[in-house]
Amino acid sequence: MKFLDQAKIYVRSGDGGNGVIAFRRERFIEFGGPDGGMGGRGGHIIFEAQPNLNTLIDFRYTQHFRGKKGGNGGGADMTGAGAPDVVIKVPIGTQIFDNDQETMLADLDQPGARIMLLKGGDGGFGNAHFKTSTNRSPRRADPGWPGEERWVWLRLKLIADVGLVGLPNAGKSTLLSIVSAARPKIADYPFTTLHPQLGVVRLSHTQEFVIADIPGLIAGAHEGAGLGDRFLGHVERCAVLLHLVDGAAGNVVKAWRTIRNELAEYGGGLADKAEILVLNKCDAMTPREISSRRAALAKASGQTVHVISGVAGTGMVELQRVIWDAIMAHRQK
Repeated sequence: MKFLDQAKIYVRSGDGGNGVIAFRRERFIEFGGPDGGMGGRGGHIIFEAQPNLNTLIDFRYTQHFRGKKGGNGGGADMTGAGAPDVVIKVPIGTQIFDNDQETMLADLDQPGARIMLLKGGDGGFGNAHFKTSTNRSPRRADPGWPGEERWVWLRLKLIADVGLVGLPNAGKSTLLSIVSAARPKIADYPFTTLHPQLGVVRLSHTQEFVIADIPGLIAGAHEGAGLGDRFLGHVERCAVLLHLVDGAAGNVVKAWRTIRNELAEYGGGLADKAEILVLNKCDAMTPREISSRRAALAKASGQTVHVISGVAGTGMVELQRVIWDAIMAHRQK
């Protein structure tokens, strides 16, 4: 399935039904009287978060959603039928923005979360509504109120506990494939990952978390270099960032600072999130190189540096426990 995390759609709620002009004409009723009913309500536009969806691809093919008009009123003071609501199902984590792409209208971040974005038009009054002691036979009925309409943007931010960040070829996809059942594309060239990938890590029957792998960042990503930073929105909700640094590439401090600068330039609170710093590909380094590069990275970052090898599986069990402890600490807050 193709991944799509942004879509623009048109929504319009239904118009209300028209009121009617009608009079009672019954046997043995001498004077009769007005009995025109009011129209029914138009259909609402409702958005609902569904746990079985993970992309906005459906909105590439269906971009217009319109509610039906309410039924017209009838004689005998009968109200028209209300139109059914239009329920638009979206993945959990979908944000709804106005057409200016800045004003957020809703954030559906919980399973089953619903919002009535557009209200259907009310039905118009029939002539029975306008009957008074001085106006015994009104010949007035109102049309239904029109529905609302607007263009909106849908943006999907994946719900994950851990976000993988790092330069291209840092080993993020390899790590995801080792710790979870996800099967991302892995190759020896940059930008193998073109869209976010999710994987579920199960430590036990009661301990599991979701990890998100996003395309690699490079210097100037916030200005559009490489694939840019548009996928960073998928790690905004994460409890902790897992920062992978390719130890075999050489200057590990420069690589770490490059990513940290891109996170700070992007904003969204990413630079303030808890970070687990990992020196990857220890199988491609000598013990001396591991020691020196680990010490340099620890001195520059002021953090504990974990050494692993995604390919060989070295240090993976210990790293998963460190990640779980960080997630639990975040949940307790």
